Amino acid sequence: MVAVAALAAMVALPGCAPAGYNAADYGNAAEPAAADVAVTPGAAATDGAVDPNAADPTAESTAPADPGDGDAAEVGDDRLTKSLTGASVARMGKVVEDQNGFVLYRFDNDGDDPAKSNCNGDCAKVWPPALTNDGKPTLKGVNQKLVGTVTRADGTKQLTLKGWPLYRYVGDKKPGQWKGQNVNGKWFVITPTGTKNLTCLPKVSKPVAPPADDAGGAAGDSGDDYSY
Repeated sequence: MVAVAALAAMVALPGCAPAGYNAADYGNAAEPAAADVAVTPGAAATDGAVDPNAADPTAESTAPADPGDGDAAEVGDDRLTKSLTGASVARMGKVVEDQNGFVLYRFDNDGDDPAKSNCNGDCAKVWPPALTNDGKPTLKGVNQKLVGTVTRADGTKQLTLKGWPLYRYVGDKKPGQWKGQNVNGKWFVITPTGTKNLTCLPKVSKPVAPPADDAGGAAGDSGDDYSY
C-alpha cells in the first residue's frame, strides 16, 4: 500500500511533467492517470508501473515478420525515419528517438503479434508513422533483433519495435518533448526494449487536432472529438 501511495504521489507531482509543462498542452482533461494503467504484451508490471531500466528477459526475441513487405510503397526521403536511438530524457528516462531527436510512441489499439497499425487517416496526421523503405534504420542503443516492419493500409512500410508500430506526435514541437504521453490513455512513450515507459504519467489528455491541409497549417488546439 505504501508503494502504491508513493507512486500515486509521484504521478501527481508537477516535477514529473515535461519541462515547460502546461495543463492546456494536455487537453485540460480531468481524469487523472492511474497507477494501474494496463500493460500490454511485452511490458512487465510492478504495482502497475513499468520500470524502463529493468532488463527485458525477452530482449533477444525477434519481431514478427511482415508478410507484406515485398509490396510496400516507396516514400520520399523527407518522410523516412532513418535512425532509432535509445536515449534518456529528463523526468521520463529511457526513450527511443528518431534522427531529429523526436521521441517515439506506441499505440494500445495496434497489434504486436502479429504487428498491425490501426492508426490511419487523420490519426496518422496527428501521429505520423515512422516510415521506412528498406527496414534498416541506423541503430544506437536499440537491439537489431527487436526492429521490424509492418505494411500499413496505404501500402507504406512502418518500423516496429518488438512488434509495436512506431510513431511521432505532432504535438511535440521540439526534440526531447513527450507531450503525447498518456494521450487518450492509449499512447505511451516507448522504451528501447519495446515496453511502455510509465515513469511519468500526466493526466489522460486529448490529442491535438490534425494539422490544417494548407501548406502553412499547423496542429491546432486539443481535438475534443478525436478518439485516437
